[in-house]
Amino acid sequence: MTARLVSLNVGTTRPTTHSDLGITGIDKRPVTGPVAVRGPARDGESGLVGDNIADHRHHGGPDQAVYAYAREDLDGWEAELGRALRPGMFGENLTTEGIDVTGALIGERWRIGSTVVVEVSVPRIPCRVFAGQLGERGWVKTFTRKAVPGAYLRVVTPGEISQGDRVEIVARPEHAVTIGLAFRALTTEPDLLPDLLVAEALPEEAKRRARKARAARD
Repeated sequence: MTARLVSLNVGTTRPTTHSDLGITGIDKRPVTGPVAVRGPARDGESGLVGDNIADHRHHGGPDQAVYAYAREDLDGWEAELGRALRPGMFGENLTTEGIDVTGALIGERWRIGSTVVVEVSVPRIPCRVFAGQLGERGWVKTFTRKAVPGAYLRVVTPGEISQGDRVEIVARPEHAVTIGLAFRALTTEPDLLPDLLVAEALPEEAKRRARKARAARD
């Protein structure tokens, strides 16, 4: 199957009771595009022009410019939760098909469409705003246990993307640190943290945690 972008999603800020800010941009809605992709994103800024971020402290910026989630994983959640999940419901900008997002390597690069290149950066860690968006009791624990978190991407080459664009893996690093492994290390299996240090493309905050864990182990 050719990997492709089955939905391109952007958000506007909306009121919420689940954030100290009182607003959130998590509720992304599908658009056909084209949408301009800028890079590198500045702190607190989305990599997609027109996509609003409310919490600039914890979202957006160079290492979390774009968020991708697989349609196959949304389908799995639909079966588990017994409800429909539209594209963008998880706050993802890119709903993909035919690419293993959980198995993507930190530092792996994808070409989307003809020009845009993004790099796999770090897994998404769930928060109470995400739980409020889903409205599922115990959602943070449920999402963490399943360990299919989706991937944040940094922008390497800007351009434009549209719904239906092809997604192609154009470079893979030689290490074996996947999004799934990094997520487990950063959440439920901290003993794995030192193993992340071979991934040079991992954001500095995650590297700091990994170095601290390695020092404690040594």
